[in-house]
Amino acid sequence: MDRLFDVIEVVVYTLLAMLAAWGAYCAVIAWRRVSLVRFRSDEHHTEFLEQMDRRVRAGDWSGAEEYCSGDRRAMPQLAAYAISRRDLDQTALRRQVADRFQREVLTDLDYRLSWVSTIVKAAPMVGLLGTVMGMMGAFTNLASGSDVDPQRMAEDIGFALITTACGLGIAIPLVLCSAAISVRLRKLEESVSAGVAELLHSLQAVLPARRREAFHG
Repeated sequence: MDRLFDVIEVVVYTLLAMLAAWGAYCAVIAWRRVSLVRFRSDEHHTEFLEQMDRRVRAGDWSGAEEYCSGDRRAMPQLAAYAISRRDLDQTALRRQVADRFQREVLTDLDYRLSWVSTIVKAAPMVGLLGTVMGMMGAFTNLASGSDVDPQRMAEDIGFALITTACGLGIAIPLVLCSAAISVRLRKLEESVSAGVAELLHSLQAVLPARRREAFHG
């Protein structure tokens, strides 16, 4: 029986270590992903939109695409995508831009955050499993009668407490980290939505006039 509890201890500690590593990895990747696709400040975001508006209203399509090229942030990539499909009507263009944002940016972030959420729920459960097994080991030792091993009982109780603490120690930081990432993600969505709306407004103001000029010319 003691051998069985020793194996269970190794399994529980291994599971907790794996959960902690994978949760931290997903949280770091999600944080870095948001940092890579957003502007560092509202001033940078506004400056980009002003530069794009100037090029769009001048009909400098190649200049606008070149200004966005090589920029991995979400707004420049979506702007380049919208300009390359500027001949579409506004409804179709807006839908395609939104689909691209969802596919290229939000899907990966949702995947990472869903794993973080899963680990936040699973880690305390694994810790609770360790708690139950540790107490079972302690009571099994106590039920042996005159052959009670105080050291073994202390080890079992210690294992029960440690696994509980580990499960909570994994979940609590990940909850805080996930909340911080979600806040940054909401801000990203709001800024991208506003930026895309402004860009499409500029395209809508310019393209009909230029199409009429081309027709009459």
